[in-house]
Amino acid sequence: MKAWKKTGCILCAQNCGLEVLVENGIMVQVRPDKDNPRSQGYACRKGMQILRYQYPEGRLTSPLKRMENGFAAISWEQATEEIAARMRTLVDAHGPRCLAYLGASSQGGHFEAAFGLSLLRSLGSQYLYSSAGQEFSGAWWVYGRMLGKQYNITIPDEQETEMLVGWGWNGMQSHQMPQAPKVLTGMAKNPGKLLVIIDPRKSETAQIADIHLPVAPGTDALLMKAMIAIILEQGWEDTKYLENHVEGFTKVRPWFSEMDIKGALAVCRLEHRQVVDLCRLMTTRRWCMHPDLGIYMGRHSTLNSYLMNILAVLCGRVGVRGGNLIPGMVMPLGFHADERNPKTWRTVATSMPPAAAGSFPPAVVPEEILQEHPERLRAVYVNGCNPLRSYPDTTAYETAFKKLDLLVVCDIVMSETARVAHYILPCKNAYESWDGAFFPWTYPGVYFQMRQPLVEAPGDCLEASQIFTALADRLGLIPEIPEDVARASQGSRLHFGARLMEWAAREPAIRSKMAFILAKTLGEEWQSANKAALWGMLMTEPKSFRENAARAGFKPGLDQGDRIFQAIMENPQGLWVGQADTANPMDGIATASGKIEVYIPELEEQVKRLDAGSEQEDLEPSAEFPLILNAGRHMQYNANTLMRNPAWNKDKKACTIAMHPDDISALGLCAGQQVRITTEAGSEVGELEMSSDIRQGTVLIPHGFGLIYAGKVYGINVNRLTKNSHRDPLGTPLHRFVPCRVETAEEQLIPASAAEPAM
Repeated sequence: MKAWKKTGCILCAQNCGLEVLVENGIMVQVRPDKDNPRSQGYACRKGMQILRYQYPEGRLTSPLKRMENGFAAISWEQATEEIAARMRTLVDAHGPRCLAYLGASSQGGHFEAAFGLSLLRSLGSQYLYSSAGQEFSGAWWVYGRMLGKQYNITIPDEQETEMLVGWGWNGMQSHQMPQAPKVLTGMAKNPGKLLVIIDPRKSETAQIADIHLPVAPGTDALLMKAMIAIILEQGWEDTKYLENHVEGFTKVRPWFSEMDIKGALAVCRLEHRQVVDLCRLMTTRRWCMHPDLGIYMGRHSTLNSYLMNILAVLCGRVGVRGGNLIPGMVMPLGFHADERNPKTWRTVATSMPPAAAGSFPPAVVPEEILQEHPERLRAVYVNGCNPLRSYPDTTAYETAFKKLDLLVVCDIVMSETARVAHYILPCKNAYESWDGAFFPWTYPGVYFQMRQPLVEAPGDCLEASQIFTALADRLGLIPEIPEDVARASQGSRLHFGARLMEWAAREPAIRSKMAFILAKTLGEEWQSANKAALWGMLMTEPKSFRENAARAGFKPGLDQGDRIFQAIMENPQGLWVGQADTANPMDGIATASGKIEVYIPELEEQVKRLDAGSEQEDLEPSAEFPLILNAGRHMQYNANTLMRNPAWNKDKKACTIAMHPDDISALGLCAGQQVRITTEAGSEVGELEMSSDIRQGTVLIPHGFGLIYAGKVYGINVNRLTKNSHRDPLGTPLHRFVPCRVETAEEQLIPASAAEPAM
């Protein structure tokens, strides 16, 4: 028996539509889904390889407990009882700050976040660490100040724009927008549009661009300040826009006067005329900005995001069609967590706020564990991520995790992090459970797809959300559910909703436990906590979503959420569940003034100090580390650590140390040989690749490798080379600017990752 089933890719945040042929309960073939309304039949080679994800070596099938001689299988009852007891004991003895949740980081499934956060908060802790905190702490903090909410991220309106400016972004490889290669190629071929790429190297996207500014590594903020100064000096700013939509620009304007523009551009190694010409285009064309990790994880991370936003505002490009817009959302990626609120925690050792919409930066976790403060981290629950490969400074993480009193890892395989856990909990994977992601990548349409289970999970695997619910039950965090509410879950959804709301009206305190209540009622009937959570979310969506849904054809009414839920169930390829109000594109701005508040006092002195002289001095390379490593090269051959089986890249040189030919020659090296790269954090050995597209003085290594598979280490673990303390003031690791050196590998030396014990 076989059938094609619709689903989506979970290997990057675009979640392109896929169809999978299932034969006798096994996934056997994959193809792009032409019926998916967002990806429209597009999928890259990563999506075509998901069978390698689905059937990895060493799939976990039962809970495991660390014993003296390794791991032993135990029952779910024993696992949840012991973990809950140890959590309770630690929190009672040391306070809620001893507990952290490292999760909410999956590229394809976000529902576990609702349950993980509910458990965390019910125990009194605020310590969520996620990949959002890893990459976007500075950027989202800036959005919070300028647009009113940290989750009010803006996206480029590439369909309506005349000019797309990609900064630190290689969309032909990393996507970050629907059908990115198709969109970018079309734009490059369209005589009425311009593609501009600002990037130190001639990336695959820069190669097809109309304009490429090869900015010197680490000088992006200086270039942005110079561009703002040029526009103001020439009087090219959009004064009407500034008057009508911007608050505080009179305080910001003096920061850019009397700047040595030519000196700054010399440090950036760019021609003055070329930059002036681009500034003129920015003030006469309808354009949008697409930044990526080259900016977010580059030198001056937070300042990059701030100055980029000022540049866009100066040209009147935020909250307008063809510019950068706040998209409609099914669910925001997090929540607003302003550190000026005394109720918002900061980390104990590093004083970091949860700047990325409620998420703390993972770079500080080792310090928060290794400190001797009485409220140090002692218990960590990991779900949907692999810190020993995904987060900075693997060596520091290994040292820290050994000091924990409790490390619980929920995963589908024996990951590098699972190997050091006290308990390992096996969860269903992306194609065995109901799940979906809430990435808001489109405007004006609001898209959502709830992936349906395609095959059965092996052994005793559960949804991650079901595991959180079981732990909450053991901890006594779930209120006793009235019999009439439990009985109603077996019948009409609307009848159940009415009973549930009556209960919530009588006892408002249960609302904070609603995810668990839904899992224990509808979730047990449907055998999916995630599916139950989706229904509950849609029934209680805010007014903004309901209005967007009405514009998409879902008529208002008390049952609107239920009708949307039913439509999602009937459309496994996904559908447009909302339509933003294009007549009021600035509606999402949530500042006190109702305008874009451009003045951020905490960054004033940093902007003022930024000049050619200080930057030239700071950028002078050292004798010990004369090169700059870009740690995390985007390629068609990497997918974080989700894709573990190296067979998906068979016959491909997927993980190399790439350098410019002149640098290789100057060092007396040759392409194809084994070389050692060393940073402040450590050393790794790999094959040297030669590419003239790479800027001189820089080194590129992809992320997502160094994985232990079938007892062997494959590729370079780039986070052996990143120091967790090499970070922005808001915690974003500066992975795109890591001083390093490269030399011939000594055969007797073994890379640190290769020395890790196999399971």
